[in-house]
Amino acid sequence: MSPPLTVLVVDDTGENLGITGQLLRPHYRVRVANSGAHALVAAAGEPRPDLILLDVMMPEMDGHEVLRRLRAQPSTADIPVIFVTALDADEDEEIGLALGAVDYVTKPIKPALLLARVKAQLELKRSRDWLSRKNAELDAEVHRRMLENELIKEVSLHALALLAEKRDNETGNHLHRTQSYVSVLIRALRKHPRFEAALANPMDCQRMVHAAPLHDIGKVGIPDAILLKPGKLTPDEFEIMKTHAAIGRQALADAIDRVRHRLPFGGIDSDTSLAFLATAQDIAGGHHEKWDGSGYPQGLAGDAIPLAARLMAVADVFDALMSRRHYKEAFPLEQVLEIMREGRGRHFDPDIADAFLQSVDEFVAISRRFADHEAEQAP
Repeated sequence: MSPPLTVLVVDDTGENLGITGQLLRPHYRVRVANSGAHALVAAAGEPRPDLILLDVMMPEMDGHEVLRRLRAQPSTADIPVIFVTALDADEDEEIGLALGAVDYVTKPIKPALLLARVKAQLELKRSRDWLSRKNAELDAEVHRRMLENELIKEVSLHALALLAEKRDNETGNHLHRTQSYVSVLIRALRKHPRFEAALANPMDCQRMVHAAPLHDIGKVGIPDAILLKPGKLTPDEFEIMKTHAAIGRQALADAIDRVRHRLPFGGIDSDTSLAFLATAQDIAGGHHEKWDGSGYPQGLAGDAIPLAARLMAVADVFDALMSRRHYKEAFPLEQVLEIMREGRGRHFDPDIADAFLQSVDEFVAISRRFADHEAEQAP
């Protein structure tokens, strides 16, 4: 059985408090206050009133001022207030209603009328509270399902990316490392004048980080004889290897088109829904482009290279240099840093290269934390 509803009666006259309290007690739990200041304390205390009957004409602090202060406090702002007053002027009633009172009852009180007004307002409040709880429960459920869907999506895409890496004798740690490197770069560049606007939306930043593992998805289209060759590739073989960027970009473009055509008309913003795949397409197709235009597959230069791809280029090259591959040994850290410095303004966006050089310690810590084996990492 639910506890009785609480009504706070506020009046500076003891006789009025007694009469109103006697009328309400058979139906509700009644609390009383004989001044505006006491009313504010009682309204904020426990048990919290479900309704306040508030006298207007009180010394020191009148009912209008009490209501203003109640509405100014989050803990009392939603308590319904019925003004009870001897005043019968339309202007006073308008003032009270404008301040947020839900009803207005004049003295002398008519018991049946007051009980009916109180009952009606408490039923309305019960309905509002029920609706508020249901909305909160619905919001929580929607949030839970969104997190669940995001987790399923991330795990599925990570598994897909890992399949591509496995064909290259890589491990999932390469994906963890490059993803973490991209995250470090984003944090370092978030306040940079060139990148502040592009990185202002946390969802955009999250998409770049989550899409990073798909950078080499196009490797699924490269023959094993080339992908797994232990020695140096011939010029012709390297040209075939280079096509993995275009293959990945096109595969994701095809996926976007296919999904877009299946989206129902109305109710779904296709651009927003497919933003993750679009970011993954930028990364897969552009992470081998170079700042000076000498990269592949499109020979893009400067800011024409998508930002996500420019971030990925730094992350991917650093990891490749620091790690042993089936065709090379890991490079010493000093040599890695020398190569990265030389790539500033040539291979890499100069400002992103600077952010990397300022975050080297974090990059090295990540490379060690997610090392495949100690022997496979640069000293």
